[in-house]
Amino acid sequence: MTASASRDLTVTEVRLTPVLVADPPLLNTQGVHQPYTPRLIVEVVTADGITGLGETYGDTKYLELARPLADRLVGHRVDDLNRLFAEADEVAVDADRVSGQVDVGGLRGVQTADKLRLSVLSALEVACLDALGKSLGLPVHALLGGKVRDAVEYSAYLFYKWAEHPEGVTAEKDDWGAALDPAGVVEQARRFTERYGFRSFKLKGGVFPPEEEIAAVRALAAAFPGHPLRLDPNGAWSVETSLKVAKELGDVLEYLEDPTLGTPAMAEVAAGLKRAARSASDKGGGGRRVGVPLATNMCVTTFAEIKEAFTRDAVQVVLSDHHYWGGLRNTQHLAAICRTFGVGVSMHSNTHLGISLAAMTHVASTVPNLHHACDSHYPWQSEDVLTERPAFEDGTVPVSDAPGLGVELDRDRLAFLHRRWLDDDGTLRDRDDAAAMRVADPRWGRPAVPRW
Repeated sequence: MTASASRDLTVTEVRLTPVLVADPPLLNTQGVHQPYTPRLIVEVVTADGITGLGETYGDTKYLELARPLADRLVGHRVDDLNRLFAEADEVAVDADRVSGQVDVGGLRGVQTADKLRLSVLSALEVACLDALGKSLGLPVHALLGGKVRDAVEYSAYLFYKWAEHPEGVTAEKDDWGAALDPAGVVEQARRFTERYGFRSFKLKGGVFPPEEEIAAVRALAAAFPGHPLRLDPNGAWSVETSLKVAKELGDVLEYLEDPTLGTPAMAEVAAGLKRAARSASDKGGGGRRVGVPLATNMCVTTFAEIKEAFTRDAVQVVLSDHHYWGGLRNTQHLAAICRTFGVGVSMHSNTHLGISLAAMTHVASTVPNLHHACDSHYPWQSEDVLTERPAFEDGTVPVSDAPGLGVELDRDRLAFLHRRWLDDDGTLRDRDDAAAMRVADPRWGRPAVPRW
């Protein structure tokens, strides 16, 4: 009899707990983060009393899908995930929840019913793997085939930032201060390095005119010579502006992330950079490197989007996100496809808590072709639902060998953050960076793209 057969792995209950978690006033091309961000905590309970944890977006459109998908999981075994994914297509999505519009807030390209389903399924899958690992006494990375590294490197995620949320907004205070110019960005990077030991830096751009953001990256390169740098304006630039910035910063950027919106435009930028590189080579070389790789977490967010992007050579690095792609196993599938086509792979981040960071770390530890440090917002999140926060050591997170994800839920903290969600009047239950910006600037609209 196998170890799993001797245990009852049947799911008897799925608990869904939406929470609101403090978020600093971080700026992006769409506006500013609200004082609290919604997350959904998932608990999958087996007949043997084992509880597995998962986490995903907590906006109401995800909550509406989570209940019917969770109901379908009850009665299945936690190791029977393929059946759940097959059944998920039968769960209807409210057409009003699928805008059909391009999302330039950094979440993904165009919203579809399948993308919403995958975002919820990702949390259910992680929770099942956590429960299965706990039941078998194995870490999640062992369930995924075993780790190839003992620690996963992460990059400091730099933002232009206000010192505090607008006057009159009740919010948690932070000690980071403002970062609104190159000096402020460099100081923020220094603090990230001192606190967490990060060795690479990513700046969220698309906030100020490109010349100002070029100056900020140049200042980072001067302050941290030789350290990998990335810039991500979330598709805020035209093809022409993207080419200009890429040529200006080609000698210092590890990659340029989603400078313009959509695969066709990204392909134009990539082709333009190739032409510039050939021209520079024909002239005998020298000068700045212009062939900077393009990365994305916006135009390649599902398997269906891979073919066009890869055949047109529109991207050279895909930033995976297990929330987008439907979980940890699909993330491994994506990495294998990228390896086949010679495309780099790393990880995108959202305003996640420790459950998601643990899940990211486990799957990242199993990907052989992960050659770029992963993104993580986690240092910005001052609140969590865990008894102990995952710790960064020299810019890395050690891979836990404890059963499951290796994290434990703090029920008092979960209840506190859920109470905040219950007490909210609905204003903060859906993330809206443009609405948050209008608190400070009533004239603010949703910026047209490209902005520059």
